[in-house]
Amino acid sequence: MGRAFEYRRASKEARWDKMSKLFPKLAKAIQVAAKEGGIDPDMNPKLRSAIATAKANNMPKDNIDAAIKRASGKDSADIKNIHYEGKAPHGALVIVECMSDNPTRTVANVKAIFSKNGGEILQNGSLGFMFSRKAVFHLEKFSGDLEELELDLIDSGLEELEQNDEELVISGDYTSFGELSTAIEAKGLTLKKAGLEYIPNNPIAFSEEQLLDIEKLLDKLDDDDDVQAVYTNIE
Repeated sequence: MGRAFEYRRASKEARWDKMSKLFPKLAKAIQVAAKEGGIDPDMNPKLRSAIATAKANNMPKDNIDAAIKRASGKDSADIKNIHYEGKAPHGALVIVECMSDNPTRTVANVKAIFSKNGGEILQNGSLGFMFSRKAVFHLEKFSGDLEELELDLIDSGLEELEQNDEELVISGDYTSFGELSTAIEAKGLTLKKAGLEYIPNNPIAFSEEQLLDIEKLLDKLDDDDDVQAVYTNIE
């Protein structure tokens, strides 16, 4: 009984710890989307997707509304999208996307994480030919005809549709984000997460031992408050 209680308490604390780190990042994404495209979700596909992603991660409505309100406030922070490129141990390539109101702080933190964990920062643009920028939508599994769905979405910019045991993933060129988002919503599909992602053109397989070294760096990046997403060329 005691051990079961301790396990439940530890699990609950782990969930709260995860949410305490995730919710501010989701709120920042909502705020940036609202500032860029307006606070009306019906007219702003990026904001709709940011809100849907937040809801899929159980972010309370009050938090979502507060993030949108902050974006329209006169004293709202000037949050910038920043990205950094680097190498992890064993030559793994890494792109780090950040949202920050203090780029000086952010670049110092990211550089420190790379240097302390066997990696190095590269000049931005170094990995331009190694990754492709894509609009990617992660959705609940689809129970209908996948071929029919694929045909219906091609005119909206669909390039690839893939379903695994956990989800349906739809992707297209980054310029098709708004059009694909609208078409997906019209189909009534349930969105889990959506955004612009960096997809490796030539993924590389690493050994389990190498992955342990690489993941130490990736975990440290994920823990940083300004880091929104981390992309690698790991297969």
